[in-house]
Amino acid sequence: MKNSVPSPAFPAGPGQPANPAQGTARPARPRIEFARLRDLALVPALILLLVIGAFVNPNFLTKANLISVLGASAALALVVLAESLIVLTGKFDLSLESTVGIAPAVGAMLVMPVASAGFGTQWPAAIGLLAIVAVGALIGFINGFLVVRLRLNAFIVTLAMLIVLRGMLVGATKGGTLFDMPPSFFELATTIVFGLPLSVWLAAVAFAIAAFMLRYHRLGRALYAIGGNPEAARAAGIRVERITWGVFVLGSMLAALGGLVVTGYVGAINANQGNGMIFTVFAAAVIGGISLDGGKGTMLGALTGVLLLGIVQNLLTLAQVPSFWIQAIYGAIILGSLMVARLASGEGQN
Repeated sequence: MKNSVPSPAFPAGPGQPANPAQGTARPARPRIEFARLRDLALVPALILLLVIGAFVNPNFLTKANLISVLGASAALALVVLAESLIVLTGKFDLSLESTVGIAPAVGAMLVMPVASAGFGTQWPAAIGLLAIVAVGALIGFINGFLVVRLRLNAFIVTLAMLIVLRGMLVGATKGGTLFDMPPSFFELATTIVFGLPLSVWLAAVAFAIAAFMLRYHRLGRALYAIGGNPEAARAAGIRVERITWGVFVLGSMLAALGGLVVTGYVGAINANQGNGMIFTVFAAAVIGGISLDGGKGTMLGALTGVLLLGIVQNLLTLAQVPSFWIQAIYGAIILGSLMVARLASGEGQN
């Protein structure tokens, strides 16, 4: 064991020198270049898909279709951001897909009359929207308590929570679909700002803030430290438990917002909302360079993963691929993209 402790309280973010005193050393430059290369590893695959799409369907590169791709990817982007932040700490949250369904359902039922399958409370729409975020925060708080305070396995805890929340959603909606909601529940998907849906701007701002925090703020560097070596992070004075717990809460809140975006995009809430979404979420995160071992990855990489999967889905739809082949092709493209990302970055996932 080393007898000395490095001077900085927080390790540097991706592409930054580990010690300020070594900031001018020559080895720092390759690190920066490598980090940037890894962030852009999926760009060749994205360009290739755009070229293929232009040949497959002349409508693929139209402004309307590209905006549609961004709009359809906004909810996924928010959930991928949530999962990426949690995975950076070395944990998992499988229940995010159920939060996408249960949080907006609870908010909607609080404002809907009994005749429309609501609770009958008929709260103002603004309170219902706040309740969606509050439900997400509560779910994250419970997950964090079980994982951080009781030290239970994150995979098992969140898998159980996924099942519990899914059952609650089916029970609350009686397996049906909720339609009679205020227009404000759809505004994130239907409101256009500077030519793009409001949900796209929300996802973009969320990613920008997360990327800034991870690269330049001590809290972001703490996430990398916790995921890389929690004991060393604790020894360096980082409040590992508090930060990890907080990331679970933040992740569930982002997933709840993602559920609200899905609600606006679909125009309703059904008992299966978010079902199976977690597989696509992990695929986008891993393709984008987020290490499942924790402590490695960037938000730019995760965002490129989201865009790649959104383009693939749109391309398969425009190509009129039979539905029974879509899943197989989708999975094959994910595997291929992952290999391309590994070759481009020169390093694979552990």
